[in-house]
Amino acid sequence: MNVVVCVKQTPSSEARVRVAPDGRSIDRERVELALNPYDEFAFEEALKAKEKFGGSLIALTVGPQKAEEALRHCLALGADRAVIVKDETLLGGDPFGTARVLAAALRTLEPDLVFCGKVSIDVENHGTGTAVAELLGLPHVTAVSKLAWTDESRCTVHREIEGASEEFEVVLPAVLTAEKGLNEPRYPKLPGIMKAKKKPIEDLDAAALGISAGEAGPEAARFEVTAMEPPPPRAEGKKIEGEPAAAVRQVLDALRNERKLI
Repeated sequence: MNVVVCVKQTPSSEARVRVAPDGRSIDRERVELALNPYDEFAFEEALKAKEKFGGSLIALTVGPQKAEEALRHCLALGADRAVIVKDETLLGGDPFGTARVLAAALRTLEPDLVFCGKVSIDVENHGTGTAVAELLGLPHVTAVSKLAWTDESRCTVHREIEGASEEFEVVLPAVLTAEKGLNEPRYPKLPGIMKAKKKPIEDLDAAALGISAGEAGPEAARFEVTAMEPPPPRAEGKKIEGEPAAAVRQVLDALRNERKLI
């Protein structure tokens, strides 16, 4: 089985995110970056598929040179190959443009199964994995919370929806996006980390993919972020003291008259 996991380097979920000087993006120079958490669930499930059926596991990303750090993490965990598209003419577009680049790269890799995270925590557009599947003409299921294999070419997946759970039978090739809780991602071990430092990372550019900036770069963007700003600072908390009965009355009064919540 040939499995490809589309991954992205994002600010750490514990990092303090700042707006970049351009006022339109996240400042990635002064923030800790890591593998997107939802991609960790996707990669773990791909590892389990490789361990069950054999074959190859490839980590694929689109991004600048620094994004290779996320690929090194995947190599340390057990990826056989790592591929990056870092052609500057293809970077800086919208999620659909990124999906075009990923789809073009995936055509060269010929996967039986593509995993993506449900969403990236930096922009949260939720659309790239689905767009990749549509561009490749493959069936897809999003936000997969449970997966069980029937055989090497067929699996059953579950996803949670409002008030219910859906179950799908998926015949490969297909695209699946991973929800939080699908599994428990493992940590890389020291031998894997050391080996990953020496493994080559393959580089694809626009010419290799047969795609132009007019199809995927900023020129092709269907929307753009015009402004970004941090949320307003929270007001200082209010401490209420006194007897419980009196304190409850004060709390209810504040919720009703000050905050207008009840």
